[in-house]
Amino acid sequence: MSIVLHGVAVGAGMAIGRVHLVLRGMDDIPHLELSDEDAVKAEIMRYEQAIKGTRRQLEQLRIAIPENAPTELGAFISLHLMLLSDATLSREPIDIIQSQHVNAEWALKQQTDKLSEQFDAIEDDYLRVRKQDMLQVVERIFKNLNGLTTEVVTETDDFGEDTILVAHDLSPADTIFFKDSRIAAFVTDAGGPTSHTAILGRGLDIPSVISLGYARELLNEDELIIVDGSSGVLIIAPNEVILAEYRRRIRKFRSHRRQLNKLKHTSATTLDGMNIELMANIESVADIKSLHKLSADGVGLFRSEFSYINCDDLPTEEALFALYSDVIKKLKGKLLTIRTVDLGVDKNPRWFGQSQALNPALGLTGIRLCLAEPIMFRTQMRAILRAAALGPVRMMWPMIASVAEIQQCLMHLNTAKQQLRERFEVFNEDISVGAMIEIPSAALSINAILKWVDFVSIGTNDLIQYTLAVDRSDEGVSYLYQPSHPAVLKLLQHIVRTATRLNKSVSVCGEMAGDEQYTRLLLGMGLRCLSMNPNNLLLVKNRIIQSDTLTLETEAQKILRQEDPDKVLKLIKRLNATNEVVEINN
Repeated sequence: MSIVLHGVAVGAGMAIGRVHLVLRGMDDIPHLELSDEDAVKAEIMRYEQAIKGTRRQLEQLRIAIPENAPTELGAFISLHLMLLSDATLSREPIDIIQSQHVNAEWALKQQTDKLSEQFDAIEDDYLRVRKQDMLQVVERIFKNLNGLTTEVVTETDDFGEDTILVAHDLSPADTIFFKDSRIAAFVTDAGGPTSHTAILGRGLDIPSVISLGYARELLNEDELIIVDGSSGVLIIAPNEVILAEYRRRIRKFRSHRRQLNKLKHTSATTLDGMNIELMANIESVADIKSLHKLSADGVGLFRSEFSYINCDDLPTEEALFALYSDVIKKLKGKLLTIRTVDLGVDKNPRWFGQSQALNPALGLTGIRLCLAEPIMFRTQMRAILRAAALGPVRMMWPMIASVAEIQQCLMHLNTAKQQLRERFEVFNEDISVGAMIEIPSAALSINAILKWVDFVSIGTNDLIQYTLAVDRSDEGVSYLYQPSHPAVLKLLQHIVRTATRLNKSVSVCGEMAGDEQYTRLLLGMGLRCLSMNPNNLLLVKNRIIQSDTLTLETEAQKILRQEDPDKVLKLIKRLNATNEVVEINN
């Protein structure tokens, strides 16, 4: 009998393959009592060596990240290094060994149980789900204590093209090796829509389903399964009828992808002749190759914080200038929008230290952190100003909440310009500046904000979370994260209408921009610029070239008048009723 499990879909496509169970090594940990002080000292030394070995492995992994791996890997590995350095893991298990005269594995288990309880008790949803990161670091320490391999995929693994990894969870380090290991798909018991595993799954662009609960316990090595990464479904022991149906779906999906690829050089123009700008969200120079391959119009969001996270020290102005210059050169005249560094929450470099705030997502992050660290802020702005003399560049500030913050940013910008004048540096005096609108207070104050900036970009990910008070990475409430919620749509419409009335550029750079089911609604609201993960660009373009903006404006207004979220979803579904891949003759 076939068993169907439902989880969170994070990697598009479908795969039929054989299970490879990723077994973890922390089951049945022995409790040993140490007889004398020499044994205690030896056990402490063994634990310290395991910590050093774990740190060395993570640092080597960060250095060895391949160019084709998702850029977020470096940030996630840095987070694991930060957790490893914390006294709760690096020192407190040693105190347990000393006080209780027990073996290192048992001390680590006791400390892990204690930390797990503390994470579970945290009221803030975002911080509570960081428990998985802590457990991944603990597992690596444990394996080093016992001389076990720390990687899921090793050089000795001989995976076939139909291998599907099944794990409780996968660490950032695990996924570094996926590109070269011929893995067809992966599934995990843990994770939420914006967990590290989910982000990495989307970046790897292979079928993947997470948050399945107890899939690993139900599966056997080499068992045949189906992973539906489009619907978030895992099918165990599929019969011949189900297999035949999924083979048909896989053929259709691949045909769909081939047809979409023919749209690479087709302009994103609606049926009524409206040209839509399709921009890319990028994190590194390596992403520019995909941008050109898919004919994106430019970069709508360059997440500059990744150049900070992947450094052991605060990057210098010259290092930043060299990076931005390289990006501009490779863009070949296309627009580059650089968001100033957006650190905080879990995006903290090793040199920055840990936040002690009870709720970092509502604390010193985004532009607040930049304004609190003016030297860092002005250093980056000087680098951007100098780079802007080499090509079309805009500067954008993250998480703006008020006009007062914009005014402070402009003061620091003027100071940075004056510093460059005094050094006789060449820079762009008239650089365009913009604000990320991702906080409800900014959305409601958009009229005043637009008087001080040249453009705005809507970060829907945070705007939705802050508006609905829902952390979508929390499995318990993620179903409440609704981009189509009437309150969210009304905020979006207010921002777009105000920007249009004031003749200011407005775009969307959150995940809604790359979700094809919202493309027509956004066009109907009046948006003419969308910035997204390059992987989604062709799907959105296909929706655009089959749309008529005049008709969509009327339909969008019907949707915006609705107060019932369920009715909104039905209307959006009806808006997207017709959508086939447009045939392009080469």
